[in-house]
Amino acid sequence: MTEQKPKKLGPGGWFILIALVAMLIGAIVYAIDIWSAIGGVAMSGWGWGFLVLGVVVSVALGAGLMALVFYSSRHDYDR
Repeated sequence: MTEQKPKKLGPGGWFILIALVAMLIGAIVYAIDIWSAIGGVAMSGWGWGFLVLGVVVSVALGAGLMALVFYSSRHDYDR
């Protein structure tokens, strides 16, 4: 098997990438706006800690499962 050079991102790819980043920024701004609009909501240090822990565990689990999918596909275990 010969080594292939990675293809550069074309104009359509850049458009999609910019659109996705714009939607991410919009979602973050919207979330901050809604969070700020709710009055009297306070979270303790424990709450922030568990929120961060939940995000980290969720991302790690998703990344681990995707790594297993790619590994099994590359080594023909998914037949």
